[in-house]
Amino acid sequence: MSDFIRYFSENLTALYCLVGILSLCIGSFLNVVIFRTPKMMEQEWKQECQMILHPDQPLIESEKLTLSYPASTCPHCHTPIRWYQNIPLISWLFLRGKCQSCKASISSRYPLVELLTMLCSLLVVVVFGATLHMLFGLVLTWILIALTFIDFDTQLLPDRFTLTLAGLGLAVNSFTIYVSPTQAIWGYIVGFLCLWIVYYIFKLITKKEGMGYGDFKLLAALGAWMGPMMLPLIVLLSSCVGAIIGIILLRKRQENQPFAFGPYIAIAGWIAFLWGDQIMKVYLGG
Repeated sequence: MSDFIRYFSENLTALYCLVGILSLCIGSFLNVVIFRTPKMMEQEWKQECQMILHPDQPLIESEKLTLSYPASTCPHCHTPIRWYQNIPLISWLFLRGKCQSCKASISSRYPLVELLTMLCSLLVVVVFGATLHMLFGLVLTWILIALTFIDFDTQLLPDRFTLTLAGLGLAVNSFTIYVSPTQAIWGYIVGFLCLWIVYYIFKLITKKEGMGYGDFKLLAALGAWMGPMMLPLIVLLSSCVGAIIGIILLRKRQENQPFAFGPYIAIAGWIAFLWGDQIMKVYLGG
């Protein structure tokens, strides 16, 4: 590992190229994760409900959906997508955003997720360089991107990602990579409790649920990565962005409807992860 880090520390161009290509491929995989994870969860819920409500009846068999099965197909004509039609970013541009078989439009969000993943990953490299901080930071970035888009689409923050992210944060910081083990533990605890308290007070006053438990778990996970001292900045940034977007959506919809808050926590957490110390220094006057 030390030789690997030393080589890329001396060859930054090679590092940028490697991370750029790898992150494009990861972005392509994240598109699958974002699209299929909610469907997989729905499939599991239906089976669990049937087992509870009708335990004596055989389970309704449906095609098992995983991240790798079945193979990707066009959602319109169901033609299998060949490997050369699935090259990140390049295939979408070459096909001009259309299915080669039926000419139906392919959502521009697929290449945008790939491009976003590459750009965010390269920023992690710029900030941390060829270090272990960079490697773990890339993992954090990729998971946050998946959570952001899943929550935008479904208002769900799956436990399989938030709890895994929290566990990774605690494991990484057991070696004091970003913060001490004690700070990581307290970051997890405080991150969960601070939003839970806000949620509970809001519920007592309005008799409504203002947010979901997934938001608590996501902030707790970010606390496990960055410690409790960075949580106020994350909450402040996410609240400001969420308030602005909420006002825009309220005016557009002309009615008060729930909207996902997890993406703003994820975005604020990522910003704090990369530049939180500098922001805090500026805010505190040096």
